[in-house]
Amino acid sequence: QVQLVESGGGLVQAGGSLRLSCAASGRSSSSYVMGWFRQAPGKGREFVGTISLSGGSTYYADSVKGRFTISRDNAKNTVYLQMNSLKPEDTAVYYCAAANFFHPKLPVTDIRYWGQGTQVTVSS
Repeated sequence: QVQLVESGGGLVQAGGSLRLSCAASGRSSSSYVMGWFRQAPGKGREFVGTISLSGGSTYYADSVKGRFTISRDNAKNTVYLQMNSLKPEDTAVYYCAAANFFHPKLPVTDIRYWGQGTQVTVSS
């Protein structure tokens, strides 16, 4: 069992940056592939990116590629999502997730644990 808690969300102007953190407690997050998803109002949960156990491999949705970066610090049981050049369409609740298997698109059905989410709002 692992508990995931996101932080770092907030309101930012278009073009700005935010860094989200996901702290894991319980079983170490280093035992899991980690991912970030987001859900905008009235839309389904969307894959943002994923990072392998060691942190050596990452994959991103096309909509965020080149702007967002996922990293992890296994010693701190924390995963990060650095978001640069934010756009109004990035506005959503962002969720941290843990899975057993690494997959470039990390299907929602593969997720074992979810965080509670953190709101990111980008104003134009």
